Amino acid sequence: MRSAFVDTLFCLAKKDKKIKIVTGDLGFGVLKPFYDDLSECFINAGIAEQNMTSFAAGMAIEGLKPVTYSIGNFPTLRCLEQIRNDICYPNANVKIVCVGGGYTYGVLGVSHHATEDIGVMRSLPNIIILSPCDKNEAISCTKYMMHVNRPCYLRLGRNGSANFTDDSILNLPPTINKIIDGKDAAIFCTGEIISEAIKASCNLRQEHGISIAVFSCPILKPFPSKLFLEIISQNHFNTIMTLEEHNVINGLGTIVNDCFCFSTNKPKIIKLGIDDLLSSAVGNQQYLRQINSIDSAAIINEVLKLKNDKHF
Repeated sequence: MRSAFVDTLFCLAKKDKKIKIVTGDLGFGVLKPFYDDLSECFINAGIAEQNMTSFAAGMAIEGLKPVTYSIGNFPTLRCLEQIRNDICYPNANVKIVCVGGGYTYGVLGVSHHATEDIGVMRSLPNIIILSPCDKNEAISCTKYMMHVNRPCYLRLGRNGSANFTDDSILNLPPTINKIIDGKDAAIFCTGEIISEAIKASCNLRQEHGISIAVFSCPILKPFPSKLFLEIISQNHFNTIMTLEEHNVINGLGTIVNDCFCFSTNKPKIIKLGIDDLLSSAVGNQQYLRQINSIDSAAIINEVLKLKNDKHF
């Protein structure tokens, strides 16, 4: 997914030299095309994310199109005040890219667990938030964020190499994408954790005869609420689930729940995400998903409980 982002940005930067990528002393392997062939568009700001962010804001105010790039919480939580004051307040055209959302860097401990970033960034005015599930959505999101003239936050996975969407979305603005059709209930996901929902949906269909639709939500702010409500209405979903590798507070589950604030026909909503905690456990991404009950087995158990309780 990060390679799809870099390749897309590189192609755009070859045509538009105002695009500058500013790294916090990270990502040299994947950013090699920039410092090899577009060295004038590549800046290493060092391990100084606050300075990197304010520097990028100044570049944007001068008419450039800077993209800050780092891993986990480093380009977001570490420099939140600079994002708020220097980027969001003047509505500066800076793109913030995080590689390694959720538990991607799980073996490095809680400092590298990016599990509150969506909620924190979502509370800031003027910013667009993008969280693709695969390479195609990453390309679509990258093109979109470089087209709009306002702050954007792009949250990428690191390990995803599969494509769950088709090539028809590559040149379209990010929107809700159907991955698997289903009639009994629906799972709305954001980010590469959608792979767990796909595994669960296939297992439930084959082993239990339960038909669960899976949707990807690559744009979280502004959320396409009208389209979302149309999907629920047209498919007559009485039960929906949300799945995210993020705190259950102020992430996708909260966004979806807010869509029904003024609805008199609200479906049952199950929010699957990380309980309101910082994990003291250390391990790879799959292990941390498992112990936090956001893997395919946890989804299957939740769906079977819903069926036993006759929710569909």
